[in-house]
Amino acid sequence: MLIVSMVAFEIHIQDYFYPSRQDLSDQTIDESTWECWLGKWLEALEDYLPEAASYEVGLRLTDDREIQSLNATYRQVDSPTDVLAFPSDLSFGVPELPLSLGDIVISGETACRQAAQNAHELRLEVVWLATHGLLHLLGWDHPDADSLAAMLSEQASLMRLIGLPPVYV
Repeated sequence: MLIVSMVAFEIHIQDYFYPSRQDLSDQTIDESTWECWLGKWLEALEDYLPEAASYEVGLRLTDDREIQSLNATYRQVDSPTDVLAFPSDLSFGVPELPLSLGDIVISGETACRQAAQNAHELRLEVVWLATHGLLHLLGWDHPDADSLAAMLSEQASLMRLIGLPPVYV
């Protein structure tokens, strides 16, 4: 468990995308870096966190086939997407255990295509998608242009917080 300021959390990373892509090994992000970034993001977003002693977030990097299956099952959209967020039911919780905020699933294949189309590094695309998923876990949504603009602005702030340039804004 990592404690940043007053926000304690655990992150569980399942990376099924990068290990299968040897040509992208220089684009991988190690677990300690994810922990550092997530800690900074949660600290910055503390006002949006439900009250708990600590938090847990799952991050899965996968391929288009798996994310398409998840998208079809949970959103009834039978096509791949870049990121899905599965917020936890925050009404359940055991005080001694970390409160699960939910899981973020990112398609590395879609992220690769988007990064190439927009001429930036894959790792920037993946981090951008992780910020998007995290905001969804905390209740952010973008049903209209104004809320999308607010969400993108917050994502840009989170990227700058960890010293990376926002990729879209």
